Amino acid sequence: PKYMKPHPVGGQLARRYNIPYRTSNTCAANTVDAQAAYESVFSLWGAIQGGGNLMMHAAGWLEGGLRCSYEKSILDIDLLQMVAEFLTPLDLSEEALGFDAIQSVGPGGHFFGTQHTQDRYKTAFYSPILSDWRNYETWAEAGSPTALEKANKVWKERLASYEEPYMDPAIREELNAFVAKRRSEGGAPTDF
Repeated sequence: PKYMKPHPVGGQLARRYNIPYRTSNTCAANTVDAQAAYESVFSLWGAIQGGGNLMMHAAGWLEGGLRCSYEKSILDIDLLQMVAEFLTPLDLSEEALGFDAIQSVGPGGHFFGTQHTQDRYKTAFYSPILSDWRNYETWAEAGSPTALEKANKVWKERLASYEEPYMDPAIREELNAFVAKRRSEGGAPTDF
């Protein structure tokens, strides 16, 4: 829990001095396992309690930031999305609560055929990347995939489907020339 405590303190100081607060998702685990998951969850909640304006290194960290893992990146992205979903305010409008649908169905009926349900059933619930909410039998019939196996599959699929965004050739040429120039000059200055 020690790594969680600086987040709220840093956030309070940032608000006191009216400056932005950058935070991160800390993880000291050496592999993608339960330790990696719970450290990231607690670190995320510490950052949220601190009110960070920007979270650097939010996904993928292992070994205190000395290593990065594609699988851990997917795990952390799933956690970040879950936290974002949790923090989304509830829609308590009359339309969202479906009072008209409740009244039209009445006692003993079902809501599957109502327009209210039809308009919402595909988007009403958060769909995780890794968490498997199937029952044991269905999960076992599907080969008993672990979260790590699923994360491995997801990052490979995402990488294979990557399409490089368009960049104007003139801008690309200018960027390449800038990089070549900086390399020939020895790169960025250092203090060692």
